[in-house]
Order: sequence, then structure tokens, then C-alpha cells
Amino acid sequence: MDWTAWFAWFDARDADLAREVVQRGIAALFLIAFLSTLNQFRPLLGEHGLLPVPSLLRAVDDAERRVRERAERAGERVGRLGRTRRRGFLGPTIFRRWGYSDARLVAVCAAGMVLAASVVIGLPQLGPPWVPMLAFLAMWALYLSIVSVGQTFYGFGWEMLLCEAGFLVAFLGSREVPPPLPTIVLVWWLVFRLEFGAGMIKIRGDRAWRDLTALYYHHETQPMPGPLSRQAHLLPKWFHRLEVIGNHAAQLVVPFLLFAPQPVRTIAAAIIIGTQLWLVVTGNFAWLNWITIVLAFGAVGDGVVRWLLPWLPLDAIETPTDAASPPWWIAIVLIVTALILWLSRHPFMNLVSKRQLMNASFDRYMLVNAYGAFGSVTRQRVEIVVEGTADDPRDAAAEWREYAFKGKPGDARRIPRQYAPYHLRLDWLMWFLPLGRLEEAWFLRFLERLLEADATTLRLLAHDPFGGERPRSVRARTELYRFSTREEHRRTRDVWMRHPLGIAIPPLSLDDPVRDDWDDLD
Repeated sequence: MDWTAWFAWFDARDADLAREVVQRGIAALFLIAFLSTLNQFRPLLGEHGLLPVPSLLRAVDDAERRVRERAERAGERVGRLGRTRRRGFLGPTIFRRWGYSDARLVAVCAAGMVLAASVVIGLPQLGPPWVPMLAFLAMWALYLSIVSVGQTFYGFGWEMLLCEAGFLVAFLGSREVPPPLPTIVLVWWLVFRLEFGAGMIKIRGDRAWRDLTALYYHHETQPMPGPLSRQAHLLPKWFHRLEVIGNHAAQLVVPFLLFAPQPVRTIAAAIIIGTQLWLVVTGNFAWLNWITIVLAFGAVGDGVVRWLLPWLPLDAIETPTDAASPPWWIAIVLIVTALILWLSRHPFMNLVSKRQLMNASFDRYMLVNAYGAFGSVTRQRVEIVVEGTADDPRDAAAEWREYAFKGKPGDARRIPRQYAPYHLRLDWLMWFLPLGRLEEAWFLRFLERLLEADATTLRLLAHDPFGGERPRSVRARTELYRFSTREEHRRTRDVWMRHPLGIAIPPLSLDDPVRDDWDDLD
């Protein structure tokens, strides 16, 4: 009997366009992620960064050595020690094996960008299925190496989402074989967990999501507003309530329809894509919205697209009708599918748990994770304003000049810029500081770099008020920001109304004794 008859179900003949969009889209986001890392990693986490990776690796080595020594004194078996050593305190990273240097970081980013660009233009897809598989697995391994040592600057949910998506998309094959149905279904499962998890974290979290008032505040208080965030905030409250209702429907109901027959599945994907595009227009969430859009396209059927857009040249990407998946490829995909399904038990239990975790990884390789965002909504926007002076800071007449950031609100008249899907890591973390995280080590070291007029750190900013010269002192203040009303904007031309609150960190100088303790902060 012909063995192919047993696996006739394996080939998804209606998903050629979906595969093309998902593969190229995820590769494009990898390209942006590696570019963001190339531009920002060194001043943030490099050899002389705010949280240097070499220091982290030394600390991990010391911690693991102490664990082994305690275990040996306790007389534990070598086998268990071996398992402890292999698991380690970090995720897998080539920087652990070969050591970290800024030059190696540049090489990793360059390699990742070349691989990503090749997939974007479609080169690996022209070969056998193992070629795009290896390309994506290499991108996944390289980026996982970065995330594993990225500490708080890489502690965002979309980092693990990109890793998970990159690994999964590796098994979509090439144009020589039809898209494998098991991998396509796993893409739907990822979108389901992403959307349903975000919906449940909201329902279980802030009351504002349950009484439909969350969007009264969100557009104004989100971490990094975009050019149209003020206009969205000024929409009538009845519209904001409809926004919340639409969000709940898109995240709590529609994801189940991803597993329905066509054309319902395509309609569900279109709804998810539409809601994500609204978030793209009204905010800056790095590549979170874009990766959701790309993955949701995995549920779009070729037949529906042909019916809606008959002029699209889908024949150029269509798998030949006589093409079939070879046994070795079927075996690889089924093994990976079994692995993902087994690992999915943890995020599944998390979805139904009353103590749902948000943006949590259950394995060191970030293969299957739990997602969710904005389980609580900030009601007021408090910003940290960083200033420096060339005068005596004790003088009441000292002139304090404000450092300008690229993405976070600053000048009252400056319209917020659109940066997503590019990720401004420093600006994003500045949003968390007033929420009880003001004395984090990286921020104190950031102030120290400003005192030193460190050129690499200053390049992370939009404007240095001292033109590369050292200030005599720096400080951090808190201010309440809110979007101006239409009447206030007509009268003042201000986008933001700023109200000083107080001094968060008093003036610091290079000879300040408190600096002696900064390097001891964790």
C-alpha cells in the first residue's frame, strides 16, 4: 500500500500564502530585532554597559560554583550535580561558552540580519525544506543567546514570543513541499495562547477592564504613546467603552474560531489583524502587534483570498500540485509537533489557573510560553525627568537643562513619534521607574554615564543639552503628564500638560560618595 495515503492529511494545500507571509514576516521582525540589538546592546549591556554581560557571566559562574560546593559538602551524588551544572542559571547562550565581547555581539547581530534578510527576499524558500529550517533555527539560537543575557532590557514578552515563533516557523518548509498542517495548527495555537492569555489576564486583573473604563486611561498612560495616541485619548467615552468590548471579543471569543473551518477561520484572523492594526496606529509596542498580525495570517486560507482578491498572483508562490512531503520531513515535523504539544501543558494550565502568570517562560529554550499584557491599567502618567547643570547644584539660581529621550514624552510641544516595530529599550524601561523601580542599578549607572558624558550612552538619547561636555551635576525629577484638551492645545499648542511633582533623585556629582555603592547594586 502506498504510504503517502496514510499522510494525505499532512499537507495543507490551502496555506501557501499563509506560509509565505508568516515566514517572511517573522524574518523581517528578526531583522528589526537584531538591528535594535546592534544599535543599543553595547551601551546598555556591553563590556562597559549599564548592566555589563561579562559581570553577569562572572556572577553566574560564582553562583554555580557555590551551589556545587554546597552540594559536595552535603554529599550529593555526582549525577545530580551534573544536572545542576547543565541547567545553570541562564538560558542557553553562545556567550557562556565562548565568552562575551562587543565584537562577538556585533558578529551575532550581523549574522542574524543576513539570515533574516535572505528569508525576507525569499532565497531559502527556493531550496529543499531543510534550508529555511536551518535559517530559522540559526536565527532562533542567535537571538536566544542575546535574550538569555539581556537581563531587564530584554525582559519583555515579545522577546520570548519572537523566540517561540522563530523556532516554530522553522518547520513550515519551502516551496518544494506543501505547508505542513501540524505546523500551521501550532501557529494557530500560538495565536490562541497569545490573544486568549492577554484577554484573561485583563479580566482577572484590573477592574477597569471589567467595568469597561480601561481605555479612559490607556492611550494616555501607555509606556510609549504614538503620533495618534492623543487623538485616540480624546475620543468620547462611549467609544472607549466600545473599544474595551471589542478587545474582549477579539481576545476571549474570536481565538476559538481560529480552529473552525474556512471561511470562518479567515474571518477570525481578519478580526485579530484589524484590532492589532488599531493598536499599531494608537501606540508603540515594539513588534508585539506586528508579530501577532503576522502569526494571525497563518489562519488565512488561499481559497478565501482568491475569492476576495482574484487579481493577486498566488500562482507564483503556489506549491506544485504533484509535490508531496518526503518521509524524513514528515518525521521531523511530527516529532517537533509532539514536543510542542507536550510542552504546551504548562501554558495551558496557566490559562485556566486563577493565578495566571503573564509573559512567563516554562523552559530554558523559550519554545512554549505564556503571554499577556496590561493586566492592570495606570490611571496617571508620571514621568521621570532627567536634568543636568553646569552650575553649583546647591545654588537656587542654578540652570537645570533637560535631557531629551527619543521615544518617551519630554518636551510639552513634541508630538510622540512612531518607532514600533523598532524597540527603544531605554525609553521603555524609563516608564517603569515611577512604578516603584526608581533605584534600579541600571538607572543609577545611567546617571553616572551622563556625568561622564559617555558618548555611547548619549547616542541613546534624542538630545544632550551639554553638547558632549560633562555636566557638574545631574538629578531626576517626577512630573505628572496628561494630554492637553483640544481647547488647551488651541491656546498653548502643547501636546502635553506638565505638572512638577518633586525630586526623585537629588543632585549627584562624580565626586559624590553615594557613587561608591552603585556597583554593588543588583
